[in-house]
Amino acid sequence: MKRLFLILFCMGTLATTFTSCREDKDAGDEIEEAADEVGDEAEDIVD
Repeated sequence: MKRLFLILFCMGTLATTFTSCREDKDAGDEIEEAADEVGDEAEDIVD
């Protein structure tokens, strides 16, 4: 029973590690997002 729990725990940990929920972005998406943030901050300053 202890061995089964250990095996399931290790498999769950490995599955979580390799199937993380990170979002993959390319350089274009990052630049666009940064430009949007700067634009929003500029609007806040003007207000």
